[in-house]
Amino acid sequence: MTTAKVVPGSTKCGTFALYSLMCRKTKMGLLATPQAANEHLSAYKLETSSKETRTSLLVKNFFEKHRTSRIALLLFVLLGTSMVIGDGVLTPAMSVLSAVSGLKIKIPRLHENCIVFVSCIVLVGLFALQHYGTQRVSFLFAPILIAWLGCISGIGIYNIFKWNPGVVRALSPYYVYNFFKKAGKDGWSSLGGVVLCITGAEAMFADLGHFSKLSIRVAFTAVVYPCLVVAYMGEAAYLSKHREDLHSSFYKALPESIFWPVLVIATLATVVGSQAIISATFSIISQCRALGCFPRVKIIHTSSHVHGQIYIPEVNWLLMLLCLAVTIGFRDIDMIGNAYGLAVIIVMFVTTCLMFLIITTVWKRSIFLVLLFVVTFGSLELLYFSACLVKVPHGGWFPLIFSLIILLVMSAWHYGTAKKQAFELQNKVCLDYLLSISPSLGLVRVPGVGLVYSNIMTGVPPMFAHFVTNFPAFHRILIFVCLRTLTVPKVPVDERFLIGRIGPPEYRLFRCIVRYGYKDGGRDSYEFENQLLMKVAEYLQQEVGDSLVNGEMSVVGQPSNLVVDAVMGSERTERSKKRVRFKEAVGADVRQEVRELADEREAGVSYMMGHTCVVAHESSSFIKKFVIDVVYGFLRRNSRRPAVALGIPHASLIEVGMVYHV
Repeated sequence: MTTAKVVPGSTKCGTFALYSLMCRKTKMGLLATPQAANEHLSAYKLETSSKETRTSLLVKNFFEKHRTSRIALLLFVLLGTSMVIGDGVLTPAMSVLSAVSGLKIKIPRLHENCIVFVSCIVLVGLFALQHYGTQRVSFLFAPILIAWLGCISGIGIYNIFKWNPGVVRALSPYYVYNFFKKAGKDGWSSLGGVVLCITGAEAMFADLGHFSKLSIRVAFTAVVYPCLVVAYMGEAAYLSKHREDLHSSFYKALPESIFWPVLVIATLATVVGSQAIISATFSIISQCRALGCFPRVKIIHTSSHVHGQIYIPEVNWLLMLLCLAVTIGFRDIDMIGNAYGLAVIIVMFVTTCLMFLIITTVWKRSIFLVLLFVVTFGSLELLYFSACLVKVPHGGWFPLIFSLIILLVMSAWHYGTAKKQAFELQNKVCLDYLLSISPSLGLVRVPGVGLVYSNIMTGVPPMFAHFVTNFPAFHRILIFVCLRTLTVPKVPVDERFLIGRIGPPEYRLFRCIVRYGYKDGGRDSYEFENQLLMKVAEYLQQEVGDSLVNGEMSVVGQPSNLVVDAVMGSERTERSKKRVRFKEAVGADVRQEVRELADEREAGVSYMMGHTCVVAHESSSFIKKFVIDVVYGFLRRNSRRPAVALGIPHASLIEVGMVYHV
């Protein structure tokens, strides 16, 4: 089984993508974004779909009527996501340990602690290289994998001809039936190990964002799959004559002269495979964080050319510690394999269930096609799953415990975030009321531009009303900024900003809804500041031509050269270098407000955010108090603050402290 363990692991992060698709196409999810703000977004325009079927209506009505079913569906998705993160712990540990264990074949007296020590060194080196990014070493991936596949296929052909050429008859499905007929219960139990042979083989399909479907299918069917089949047949041919070498058949079957080169290539292949699952873990955590299902962590984009190559320091070092703990704690490849197999088959089953919902509610296919899909794939996965459950006492408990912990973290963060946003919506203040009492408050407009960050798209956030009532002054130009992460992978830059005016023009108040996809990155505060003010200036120019009325929001595309000029001063500070200088001599058709915007921009830009403390209400149940006060409170205290996550300069930040009783 060693061959299966050093094949690159699958980056199975499609569970959250499937759920996101279902959220934006139906009302069955809890991550749906209000469509009113996204009606002009091209990614949200539904394709011409077929007529609703009776099955799709029944499924949709069931989930839409029962909130508990939507909660259960989200927990089910988070369970699959947690198992993927568990793969990020198990795959490097199992792959590296299985490759390094080949040393005992040539050095029988080598103590087990030495094998574990060497494996830990390789793992530490693997995770230490992550901050350089995949791009620095990715040019080695293809040669290593081609060399690895060439080795195992060549060795397989050698073993077939040397030990048992008749093993090729195993390709016949008859022998599958005959095996289960003779083995009975033992054959069913063996499926818990057989599942390791099919995991990793689908890893090619994780690169759909970088390669075409045709290239991946050709590579898998013409190269990867034949090499794996030949390798397994060669290993079976060797075992037919050497049954005593069952636990080390791969290395025992190697010819003496090529043992060390194959050991080196196998170790390098495990590094490549581990790199794949580590990158996938970074990707899925980034997606969960963007959609409010994971605490705020630092995300570093390691490549300016290839989107999706990211590095998360906190997650990287935590994965390393967990991998070392698994390697040192288990020390047994079979036990780690049991845990890995159970995690993988659960992810497969979750994906199949989500595909059932996608086929019925999004694609609106007939019930016969749905049943054919579920019976074909679901029955096989349940069969493997039942066999893997037997392995729970022998290592299979680890992914269950680990995934439950991650599930608790993700669920508590999502629940606390949802309660916080609900409190802000319930306690938002009407701007007309705030302006009506401004004379009694003695409001003063100070020079500069103020960006007020909030999670609400209408009204005034409670923290701003709290600030004004205690310190009655705000900037001459005020922009309420709402950052929304939608359930789509990417939002085009020319559709990202939705800008509107609040109140009469003399108030100089604006609202901007900035829409990101869960895979969008690069939210640098300086660049964001440039883009936002350019869009506001473009909106003012567009307002003249279109006669936009008060309160109407407008999608602003690429800025006009008549409005802005990206001239960088060579003697300015780093922040000023990235600013965009507005033209002093603007056209006659541009309003006076554009010049005022440029002047206030030079006076300074300030960022206002809420520094909130979320606590459960006194009348809340014990479970709610535990989740909000203990779990969610702990996560908020130990995660990155919103200002740090957004890269807002500390010198320009205004934080307003408030206590939310949810």
